[in-house]
Amino acid sequence: MDRTALVTGASSGIGEATVKRLMADGYIVYAAARRIDRMAGLASAGARLITLDLTDDASIVAAAERIQSETGRLDVLVNNAGYGSYGALEDVPLEEGRRQFEVNLFGAARLIQLTLPMMRSQKSGKIVNVTSIGGKSGEPFGAWYHATKYALEGLSDCLRMELIPFGIDVIVIEPGAIRTEWGGIAHESLLRMSGESAYAPYARRHAKMHEWAGTSNLASEPVVVADIIATSVTARRPRTRYPAGGGARWFLLIGRLLPDRMQDRLMWRMSQQER
Repeated sequence: MDRTALVTGASSGIGEATVKRLMADGYIVYAAARRIDRMAGLASAGARLITLDLTDDASIVAAAERIQSETGRLDVLVNNAGYGSYGALEDVPLEEGRRQFEVNLFGAARLIQLTLPMMRSQKSGKIVNVTSIGGKSGEPFGAWYHATKYALEGLSDCLRMELIPFGIDVIVIEPGAIRTEWGGIAHESLLRMSGESAYAPYARRHAKMHEWAGTSNLASEPVVVADIIATSVTARRPRTRYPAGGGARWFLLIGRLLPDRMQDRLMWRMSQQER
């Protein structure tokens, strides 16, 4: 029986690397993203492309219906799509905050709702939610982004218990610093929202930290995360959480050991360091 996977945010970075790894492992893989033109290479390699806009319910419904009609099953769902909306809370319009939640949380939840009937009928399946080390700790100017990742962690914890009777696993992947487009998007977002506001001098220094983190020796290649995802979905009894690359284990350990105020001071110093 052919195993089937759906990977969102597949046009670049972690999503693209995950599609390639799961295809190499023998899965039929549906690669989903808004920018379908950027997935031509995946199509040539054998992936089935889906145009998916997580802010558009009709687009999400169409994706689930296509998989149901073509394969009738889904073994792995990787909710990877997302972006980082940055800026001081005072500066970011609520409309942008809502969009951040639509993409990073509600779109993933809707896709889970629509694909769970296939997994329940199989009495098996793996739901992989890609959060971040930012789902366990905060940083200045990242309120909306971190709020979505905290929320996706909580959603995953509740869902994991709900699905015990149906043999479906829920797995959280918590990447650290990864060499993807994410850092550049967060950098531009922060400067656009707060680069000229009352927060400008602090926001500009923090934006440089994002730029540095994505290119430093600390950052891992996306394939590191893809390999961990592939390992998790083949495990008979997967762990509930997997730190992945880019200093993730150390950051999460610090978050568990240090008091909040000490974490705040440490993160602020990192944020405001001249680079």
